[in-house]
Parts: sequence; C-alpha cells; structure tokens
Amino acid sequence: MPNTKSAKKRWRQDQKRRLANRSKRSFLATQLKKVHQAVEAGDGTEAEAAYRLAVKKLDQSAAKGLIHPNKASRLKSRYSRRLKSMQSASKGEA
Repeated sequence: MPNTKSAKKRWRQDQKRRLANRSKRSFLATQLKKVHQAVEAGDGTEAEAAYRLAVKKLDQSAAKGLIHPNKASRLKSRYSRRLKSMQSASKGEA
C-alpha cells in the first residue's frame, strides 16, 4: 500500500486507468474476433465491414498507446491477408 499522499493519488489513478484500458482492450479483441468469424463464415461483405472498423480501432489504440504501433500494423497485415485469401477463394469457386 502507498504511504504518501501523492503515492495514494497515483495508485487511485492507476486503478482507474487499468480498468479503462482493460475495457478498451476487450473491445478491440471483440472487433478482431468479429473479423475472424466473418472470414471463417465466408461472408465477404460483413468481413470487409468488420475489417474496416477493426483497422480504425487498431489505429486509434496504437495512437493512444494502448497497444504498440508495430502490433497494430502486424494485426492489420494478418487480417488483410486472411480477408484477401477468403475473397480469392470465393472467386475461384464461382
């Protein structure tokens, strides 16, 4: 436990930030999961819409320091590759 007044304040601030960041990370994970599920289902339009929203949220999270910018870039690249492979596979079947 903190002893000084400033340390107590810092502890309170850290708790608030930790809960807020946990919520934001959970939301981000949910967005990525929606992209993954749409790609697995083969729904191109839904996957594209979910991907666009996920990219936006990844960029915002990286800008605010919630995740590392390289991680955001890596995830965008991976999901883009999945989306393109799904779209090319569906075109090949048609």
